[in-house]
Amino acid sequence: MKTTGGSDGAKRRAGESAAALVEPGMTVGLGTGSTAAHAIRRLGERVADGLDIEGVPTSFDSRQRARDAGIPLRALEDVDTIDLAIDGADQVADFALVKGGGAAHAREKLVDTAAERFVVVVDSSKQADVLSHPVPVEVLPVAHSVVAGTVRDAGGEPSLRRADRKDGPVVTDNGNLVLDCEFGDIAEPTALARTLSEMPGVVEHGLFVGSADEVHVGTDSGVRVLERE
Repeated sequence: MKTTGGSDGAKRRAGESAAALVEPGMTVGLGTGSTAAHAIRRLGERVADGLDIEGVPTSFDSRQRARDAGIPLRALEDVDTIDLAIDGADQVADFALVKGGGAAHAREKLVDTAAERFVVVVDSSKQADVLSHPVPVEVLPVAHSVVAGTVRDAGGEPSLRRADRKDGPVVTDNGNLVLDCEFGDIAEPTALARTLSEMPGVVEHGLFVGSADEVHVGTDSGVRVLERE
């Protein structure tokens, strides 16, 4: 399993902690990334033991992991309610998130915000006092240069995400491109989220503000659970 930052043990503890919240009969949003992958694996073990649930994947990667784990799947458009979503984050500060390291943030935002309860799973390296991680912005291919200019006007420094082991840029599951936008410390994530959403050509951005209900932080010795008041 590819791991970026933090220990795999801490990620496993966070993922398994969130997976323990799932109850029989639930429809569960299945997030993307190395920490959410641990939750999917654990849910697959529980399904093998008789747990009756359905999963709604947030990406090609999470769909494949869930299938490999034996979790029954439904498409987002085919469910009435998502009871619980479990997803990772690239950075967390006071329940505001930056997501999109796996370029799946558009569908992640659809699933996570549709859920009755959204639980974030991270290791302690992802916590910060103020968000400062570059914000991924999914853009229409024809608009990437225009959006890049608009981001610069808003005080950011965009860079087109390049693919590993492939010539050219990363292409999302939706067929779009990703700009990673550096803004330094993001003192007002709500305002920046609004600015990015209003830019023509932007499909979705990686700022998640006001949507997380809990954060499960994996450490080398256990899990800290943070709950929104």
